[in-house]
Amino acid sequence: MNFLNVGFYLILKFSILMKPNQVNIKNKKAAFEYELIDKYEAGIMLNGAEIKSIRAGKASIKEAYCFFKRNELWIKSMHISPYGPASYNNEPPTRDRKLLLHTAELEKLQKALKDKGLTIVPLRVYLSDSGYAKVQIALARGKKLHDKRESLKAKQDERAMDRALKH
Repeated sequence: MNFLNVGFYLILKFSILMKPNQVNIKNKKAAFEYELIDKYEAGIMLNGAEIKSIRAGKASIKEAYCFFKRNELWIKSMHISPYGPASYNNEPPTRDRKLLLHTAELEKLQKALKDKGLTIVPLRVYLSDSGYAKVQIALARGKKLHDKRESLKAKQDERAMDRALKH
């Protein structure tokens, strides 16, 4: 009985000490540049060194975009820095990577892309609770210049109201 209590205590103590993976790489410009219509969560195919770089937070999706090739969704220009301790044969940092979605979701996105002006943009890269790398993507329509100005004005008004409420 005493041994079980000690074992439970140690497991509880280690779970508190270990920090959960707080990887959250965002594409901040996406919400400003695009009107987001529909969001999806996709898995991403990576090799061992790439997932280690993502866990270290050394990735960028600022210039990334998604496209279809042979009815599969791919992400292009996503930069994952080479992992230092890995061997000499690292993958290129901006290679195309396959995104994993259900077939129904892929078909829905392909139909939507046939509409003029729609695209698929990555919003963020994060680690799920199970430790897999995930990419949140969105079906989006590009904003016009006046739409961007309205977004900035709304953001400034919101900040001004928050300041007024604080004081």
